[in-house]
Amino acid sequence: MNDQKINITFPDGSVKEFPKGITGLDIAASISKRLADEALAVKINGSVHEIGFQINESGKLQLLTFNDEEGKEVYWHSSSHLMAHAIEELFPGAKFGVGPAIENGFYYDIDVDQKLSPEDIERIEKKMSELIKDSKPFVRKECSLDEAMDLFGKKGDQYKLELLKDINSRDEQVSLYSEGSFLDLCRGPHLTDTSKIKYFKLLNVSGSYWKGDSKNTPLQRVYGISFPKKKDLDDYLKLLEEAKKRDHRKLGRELELFLFNEISPGAPFWLPKGMIIFRELEKYLREVLDEAGYQEISTPILVKKALWERSGHWDHFKENMFIVEVDEETYSLKPMNCPESTIVYKSKLRSYRDLPLRLSEIGRLHRNEVSGALGGMLRVRQITMDDAHLFVRPDQILYEIEKLLKLVDEFYKLFGFEPSYFLSTRPEKAMGSLGLWDQAEESLKQALQLNEISFKINVGDGAFYGPKIDIQVKDAINRSWQTATIQLDFQMPERFDLEYIDENDDRKRPIMIHRAIFGSFERFIGIITEHFAGYFPLWISPVQVVVMPISENFSEYATMIYDRLFSNGVRVELDSRNEKIGYKIREWELQKVPYMIIIGEKEVSSRSISVRKHKMGDLGQFQIEDFINKILEEITQKTITTN
Repeated sequence: MNDQKINITFPDGSVKEFPKGITGLDIAASISKRLADEALAVKINGSVHEIGFQINESGKLQLLTFNDEEGKEVYWHSSSHLMAHAIEELFPGAKFGVGPAIENGFYYDIDVDQKLSPEDIERIEKKMSELIKDSKPFVRKECSLDEAMDLFGKKGDQYKLELLKDINSRDEQVSLYSEGSFLDLCRGPHLTDTSKIKYFKLLNVSGSYWKGDSKNTPLQRVYGISFPKKKDLDDYLKLLEEAKKRDHRKLGRELELFLFNEISPGAPFWLPKGMIIFRELEKYLREVLDEAGYQEISTPILVKKALWERSGHWDHFKENMFIVEVDEETYSLKPMNCPESTIVYKSKLRSYRDLPLRLSEIGRLHRNEVSGALGGMLRVRQITMDDAHLFVRPDQILYEIEKLLKLVDEFYKLFGFEPSYFLSTRPEKAMGSLGLWDQAEESLKQALQLNEISFKINVGDGAFYGPKIDIQVKDAINRSWQTATIQLDFQMPERFDLEYIDENDDRKRPIMIHRAIFGSFERFIGIITEHFAGYFPLWISPVQVVVMPISENFSEYATMIYDRLFSNGVRVELDSRNEKIGYKIREWELQKVPYMIIIGEKEVSSRSISVRKHKMGDLGQFQIEDFINKILEEITQKTITTN
């Protein structure tokens, strides 16, 4: 009998004594049967383990269910193993790359001799259901590196062997997981057995490359989703159908906003209507920045590699740069604006009175994203970035970041978004001293806390030159998008020897703040296209009003109404085609035009207009002056309607 005791602290702060060696499942069962059924894993002192993990030390404990992000990760990771097991049974000789949990579901990269068909996916799903009924346990085994290499060598799985060869220490223990005959190299943790996976669906198959490198073997990536409850799966599949309707690539073609062509992968062709949205956002941004004391600059796109060597990009970002040889000298299309901002800063001697110096740039950037990672406007190679670089004194950091946080909040609420904040800390391949990193991270944390902004910490997600505040928003169908960033940089001023003269005539080093509000115009426009389902707010809508006479008899009056709107700065179209009015209304509804004006005999005789609004129908009759005042007020106020 075990008389040794440990103290377990629960998330609510309560402390309870348990026998040493008790499992997470036993603790869950001591609370309630329901919790024991729902608990997927256990978190002890910050580390996540299987629910059956034996706890031998006192500490903080959290029982993870599907309601917790880490619980979902365990559930989906186990689901990816289940899928791989089914594939291995159906396709003997299949080789497996990696199969992680992702933000929504899971995937596995596989190497099989045939292209997987929809019928193959159905067979895989059927086999997964059989394995679930068999309640195959997930079994963890730790072994030496040599033993693991021997096991996967016998299987002929070159991808797992390559991962094992990447491990530096020959003495390191590695963990393997098996369920039934399937064996995988994996850190875990996993569910107790396959029966925990209740409802699932394999979603699609796409192309990928081993380790994301197009020079490596092409693989097939099978995506899936799983849930403990059928309703959750049904709701998710409905959400996917809604997302398909809102896909910005589909809407971009239908609404004539932008297009993509294989002649330039990852670079949009902006069409006239799309450029209206682009220009309206650009105009608004410039107005906001002018009021906030920014000065706009423009810097070259093609730059010698010496600049990138000095900034550190050549060592840390070279694989993502487009490199060009000109006159036997190496250049690069700029992937970022920040190093060139330092050249502008150094163009004259700066005093402490000149700071903060806020330099903005709407600049064209190019990043060599692998072709498989490109995704419409959301992941492009040619980027229009709304960058700004602020050069500040140490005593100005908190005030400037506070202003930026308020700017971001106001901007995103204008589009109906509620921002969420994340502090991204030092990555593994960081540049510069640990002391400067710690100082920068603490400054950002303090700014968030002083402004009473709740935030999460993303460990290791900072840029290579500094920590950052990442801002995410959720769209109309509850998907999260990474958008704005605020980065604090002590490294770049050191590398470029930036200085200012302080009040004692001493030379001091400024601090650099990088910030982007949109993130990029391309990505932001892609996001709002899906968020609004193409029903853009009136102020950025490419066509704000269309005037439609019922017949040619009323064209003269319709033209007069058109002219009045046009002369007041409204983006208006006149549709005088000899078509039935119902047909024209349906067509313009599909184009998602906010307002339609119908002109017939009644309107001509009363010198008025009849107005329809999308999604709302008839608004009744207006005098033209009243309607113009109404619409101009709506444009000025930048009101929104989320669809």
